Amino acid sequence: MADKQLFSVRAKFVDKVSLGVLKQLLDDLLEAGVLNDGEKESVLEENAAKMDKARCLIDIVRKKGSKASEKFLSLLRDRDKNIYEDLGLAPSAQSSPKVAEQKEQTVSPTPKEVEQKERTVSPTLIPCREEFKREMLQKNSASIYIPKDRSERKRLALLINNIKFDRKDMERRGAERDEERMEKLLKDLDYSVVKRRNLSAKDIDETVKEFSQREEHAQSDSAFVVLMSHGQRDAICGIHHQGENNPDLFKLDNIFTHLNTKNCVGLRNKPKVIVIQACRGDEAGCTWVADSVPEIPPGLEDDSIRREHKEKDFISLMSCTPDTKSYRHVVEGTLFIQRLVEMFNTYAHEDHIEELFRKIMNQFEDFPNQMPSKDRATLTKNFYLFPGL
Repeated sequence: MADKQLFSVRAKFVDKVSLGVLKQLLDDLLEAGVLNDGEKESVLEENAAKMDKARCLIDIVRKKGSKASEKFLSLLRDRDKNIYEDLGLAPSAQSSPKVAEQKEQTVSPTPKEVEQKERTVSPTLIPCREEFKREMLQKNSASIYIPKDRSERKRLALLINNIKFDRKDMERRGAERDEERMEKLLKDLDYSVVKRRNLSAKDIDETVKEFSQREEHAQSDSAFVVLMSHGQRDAICGIHHQGENNPDLFKLDNIFTHLNTKNCVGLRNKPKVIVIQACRGDEAGCTWVADSVPEIPPGLEDDSIRREHKEKDFISLMSCTPDTKSYRHVVEGTLFIQRLVEMFNTYAHEDHIEELFRKIMNQFEDFPNQMPSKDRATLTKNFYLFPGL
């Protein structure tokens, strides 16, 4: 089938096709009725890099089925014969159609092909099926966080992105792209996004504290906090940071303090997802620790009063492990945010948050310079986002 053939050459096509040929193909596919205006615009406008445009285009066409894929291959042959042949699509490089069809019916995919299929990412958030959500709630209601009905809930997310600093050499070029990606993902997941940019450490602290007191949390079932900046082992930099002699640092512990059981009643017993994109300094042997267990309040006599865990229902994902750096492209933004959005788009419709984080970490197995780190996970149940529902 042509859609499977298109999938088999996906990686080579993304690597080899030129921007000029890509734009010609978009025009051809629009004229042929394979794409509509919105799909063409999404390929061009939502993807800054050529390779991302190519990846988005081939995935859109492939998911439309065999006829659309066959038309795509035909137009590619007409537009650039050299690429067509390099991809192994020319008749001399193929078995006869009959033989190819027989192989399709009798040969199982190799482990490598299965792995490649699992790594195919979706350019947009895949919605959850009603049947899946209903089945999960019926069979696993005791082991998952129960979502509020979409018509009643008010989900909030906080997104802070420091790009420009007092020191010009600290500008985080490409971080605008991270902000765009994260804001779109959070909105697609039905969160209203409170967005702030270029804050001092004091302003970050006040913003997180204000966020923790928002009335909407009482009608919410979860929350996201995303912080992106330069950083150290246990802090991120405010815009006035000048180094050790003149620091401007927001302690990450403050996030957990402001949103914990005592200080954020609206999010009590609800998942709180923390995402940190920042380097974590150069000190060796550093570790992250949870808050100590609070002392038993003295003089408790009323049986209606019960103790609650001070820090519960959190999960956080850091862009790297202690003592290492995060990497950022000056145009496309950070590798961490790119991979996070890709994995959420592709798997959030069926995986809970900890499995999503594992898949993000797996994307860095072949990149030894950086490994995201899951941290301070106190979720007591599985948290499913059920996108679209």
